[in-house]
Amino acid sequence: MNSPVLFEVLDTASNLKVGVATLNSPETLNGLSLQMCNLLAEQLNLWEKDQSIALVILKGAGDKAFCAGGDLHGLYQAMQENTSGQAWKNAYARKFFDDEYRLDYQIHTYPKPILCWGSGIVMGGGVGLMMGASHRVATDTTRFAMPEISIGLFPDVGGTWMLARLPGGLGLFLALTGAQLGANDCYFLGLADYRLESTQLNELVGAIQSEKWSDVRDDNDIRLRRLLLAHQPQSEWPQGPLQKNYSLIRQCCDGMDFDAICRNILSWADDPDPWLKRAANTFSSGSPGSARLCFALLNRTRLLSLAGAFRQEYIVSLHCGAEGDFQEGIRALLVDKDKRPRWEPATLELATDAWVQRFFQQPWPDSESHPLADLGQTTLTD
Repeated sequence: MNSPVLFEVLDTASNLKVGVATLNSPETLNGLSLQMCNLLAEQLNLWEKDQSIALVILKGAGDKAFCAGGDLHGLYQAMQENTSGQAWKNAYARKFFDDEYRLDYQIHTYPKPILCWGSGIVMGGGVGLMMGASHRVATDTTRFAMPEISIGLFPDVGGTWMLARLPGGLGLFLALTGAQLGANDCYFLGLADYRLESTQLNELVGAIQSEKWSDVRDDNDIRLRRLLLAHQPQSEWPQGPLQKNYSLIRQCCDGMDFDAICRNILSWADDPDPWLKRAANTFSSGSPGSARLCFALLNRTRLLSLAGAFRQEYIVSLHCGAEGDFQEGIRALLVDKDKRPRWEPATLELATDAWVQRFFQQPWPDSESHPLADLGQTTLTD
């Protein structure tokens, strides 16, 4: 049986080497399991300490996806088994979100360059992996999104931190609609640093192997950037749908009036622009509770550090595993596949600000500290 993550070390023109990590579950679109998180974290630790490794390449097996999300089936089973109604008693969710968020934070703060080849589907947990890499590549096949509203969750894996730092209104729009972005929109928003053709990976890896790398991090950052810029196609990339609708989205989705923002998005249900129409339809069929939760989270996260955002997401994720919509969303979309979720609350009017406050309450006993309390103590502070 093949490992769900493959690791190899490539020689270069110098005495230094390149570590390559490949998510190896193409049949599940490289969905991120707990085992994959642990394998990646362990190997990244080893490569960090290995002075012969100059940089790391992170990619997915197959042509369809870098990583399409996390282990929803495992989380669904754990939610079914936890009949207590208490968030803290879901042991699998506690372990999964702890390990996944630590891995994402590890990538954000890694002391060596990480090149993420974000080709194909990059959603949910895949966004968490790509977002923290120092050199993020999107391609002509990239489909980047945080579609958690359709399963009763929210953009976690650091997604709240990422979205809260986009220009006003854009992060909330992406959270509420799960709108997909191509390479040009990712580049436009700063969610990708480079745009290459999906067929260029082998050529790029060959160029990396031909380079003489240094034992100085900044030197390698510069050399990798030069290589990536040299491989970018010279032809103009077409303007993406978000870029075309940038001013409209900012006008309609910024500010503190949640009800007005919801009405504005719903007004696009018959818009002649198919991208806006799809965004409105996804929002209207998504979880009202998730919509309110996204709004509250992005407002709370705006001034948090990255570590603080992960700590907040951890609390909220555990509550999502006990509140019902997350389990119901997975059932309707991935298990029974009837696409008819029974959301609770059932309407935006019932998903009030008072209702959503429960998601921010500490779920563990007062005698215990936050499981991610140590995150960022030596690098980032709140």
